[in-house]
Amino acid sequence: MDVDKVPAAINAVGAGQIARTGSLNIADTLQQQVPGIVLSDTTGNPFMPDVQFRGFVASPVAGTPQGLAVYQNGVRINEAFGDTVNWDLIPTAAIRSVTVVTNNPAFGLNALGGAVNVLMKDGFSYQGAEINTMGGSFGRIQSSAQYGKQIDNFSVYAALEGVRDNGYRNFSESAIRRFYGDVGYRTDSSEFHLNVGVAKNNFGAAAAVPVELLQRYWGATYTTPQTTDNRVAYANLTGKVEVTPTWTIEGSARVRAFRQKTVDGNPTETERCAADPGLLCFNDDDVPARGLNGVQLANLFPDTAVLGQIDRTTTRSTTTGATLQATNTDQLFGHNNQFMIGTSFDSGVTRFGASAELGTIGSNYVVSGSGIFLGPSGEPVSIGPVSLRATNRYTGVYALDTFDVTDAFSISGGGRFNYANIVLQDQIGTALNGNHTFSRFNPMIGGTYKITPELTAYAGYSEANRAPTPLELACADPARPCLIAAFLIADPPLKQVVSRTVEAGLRGTKELNIGTLGWKVGAFRATNADDILAIPSPEFQGFGYFQNVGRTRRQGIEAQVNLTSKTLQLYASYALVDARFLDALQIGSNSPFAVDGVVQVLPGNRIPAIPRNRVKVGIDYWVTDAFKVGGDALFVGSQYFVGDESNQAARLPGYSVFNLHASYQINKTFQIYGRIDNILDNRYATYGTFFETGDVPNFTNGGVDFTDPRTVSPARPRVFYAGLKATF
Repeated sequence: MDVDKVPAAINAVGAGQIARTGSLNIADTLQQQVPGIVLSDTTGNPFMPDVQFRGFVASPVAGTPQGLAVYQNGVRINEAFGDTVNWDLIPTAAIRSVTVVTNNPAFGLNALGGAVNVLMKDGFSYQGAEINTMGGSFGRIQSSAQYGKQIDNFSVYAALEGVRDNGYRNFSESAIRRFYGDVGYRTDSSEFHLNVGVAKNNFGAAAAVPVELLQRYWGATYTTPQTTDNRVAYANLTGKVEVTPTWTIEGSARVRAFRQKTVDGNPTETERCAADPGLLCFNDDDVPARGLNGVQLANLFPDTAVLGQIDRTTTRSTTTGATLQATNTDQLFGHNNQFMIGTSFDSGVTRFGASAELGTIGSNYVVSGSGIFLGPSGEPVSIGPVSLRATNRYTGVYALDTFDVTDAFSISGGGRFNYANIVLQDQIGTALNGNHTFSRFNPMIGGTYKITPELTAYAGYSEANRAPTPLELACADPARPCLIAAFLIADPPLKQVVSRTVEAGLRGTKELNIGTLGWKVGAFRATNADDILAIPSPEFQGFGYFQNVGRTRRQGIEAQVNLTSKTLQLYASYALVDARFLDALQIGSNSPFAVDGVVQVLPGNRIPAIPRNRVKVGIDYWVTDAFKVGGDALFVGSQYFVGDESNQAARLPGYSVFNLHASYQINKTFQIYGRIDNILDNRYATYGTFFETGDVPNFTNGGVDFTDPRTVSPARPRVFYAGLKATF
């Protein structure tokens, strides 16, 4: 529908803006072009970012409370087990456009902050061939190839991508292999597509590192290995038929198979028993650490060894789903009207397994396994092998209507009913068994008014809900914390999160002598009831639990301006995101200001890991028809460390990044290009939290304990890239 009739903020980027970044990571383009989006590097690998929009997150990290729904060609790609989003699985060269839509109930579960809608290319929209290869710093080499062709009523499209990167930190290599294909058929009144995709990606995820190690070496890591292996295969069938001149029926059916394996070296709560050093205990020196057979483990490690553990997880999910939507454009009472009604069904079956192998931590912080595996240990039990089968069934029915009261004034209204059923089946015992049901109707209403042909005002109110994920439901008791994403314990059920959003703004365009000016400014407020956060355990390093924390609020303003002409493209934006707790609560924390491992949160405290200010500027200038130069800058304000919900510690400093790029079109076929990212070589971090300083010695300082509890994810230093693109 016409964007001027949408009573909410809309942000869209196209294939040209994606190509401008020179990146095969769509998240880089979203950060550059969308005012409210900023990336956070919790994994220590740039291909696995947290994408944060207005303080809501779509993250690949299991255990991160998710707040955005992500769709690819109309198919929801949040993974079944933890609602995670693996951005590395989206074939970037094959993307036609990405639209970021704010809170709208039509997008179903988890669209608390909004939805990211990714549309892919096909042979009707893309014809020709392109090969693009780029290489540069830290062993980066990447290449993509795409081909599209229309043959009468049929079309074919295919894209293949590959990336290898050694990483700017130790043990942070990346290997990406992706394929996407589409076969289409259309007539004057119908269109059908079958698209398929596969990916096989491997990452070294170096994660956050103590600041004391970074002061010595920017590429330092802490307790490795930390690797992730992602594989996916999917097939989607979509169809659209114009039944009459005013009725259109659209539908889709899909299947998706996802597998993820992680290996994570960590400190361990396993220690030598006080009464008998020849035996091992867990967490307390008098609580037995047991093996898989239930017998207390013997201490076979040297007295000088620093103990650690290697945690492994395997997640296998198969999701299927279908949607059906009808759209009618008949006039109503002599006025233009658009009515949509639809339904969706998604089913996911996940098999999740986890194990913990004891080992020793070397002076390079590499954990070496011993072949000794932990069984159920702790009082209460907080670790042990896991084998879980989780089934998700999500059903939604929605209706939306946009009615033109006048040629200038349109109103929209509607809503969606969501029903979620989550069944947990423990494959080892019965402790994790559970059957949880959540349901809710979410309404929306809004309006737009075209003040002049070049200026539109909008305002809207909407609601959305998020059902707790199987991961969250299985780890929700502060007295029985879990190693997040690894070891799950039977816990009390969580409440679903409900978000209520109100927003208003202005947007417009104007033709100037120097080009076309587009601009928009808006304000929003989103209030969550029964929000869910991941809370670190003050007693178990690396452990935590999920908890409803009452009400939270995210509010702010967004402003953007674009200028486009034949020789110049300029954009600038500012976003303020103020995220706060609205209710008092106590949260476990490793903060140096914690009392007995707990911090007191007061109403008005800011939510950690959400920077308040974001400024983005970019320019491209065609010196000649063939030679283009450009640059962009990003300024992000300070944020509180995760674990500092009481806002007592010094904040993680803000940062600024400047990038330059240039390209030269040699002829119609070949183009050479280059870019320099972070040209000032600023050393900054995008994420910070606290760790237990006494778990592992500071080997770089003679083996004494660490003294600074801060641990951060260092960002990429200055890099140089150059490439060649051939278009046929």
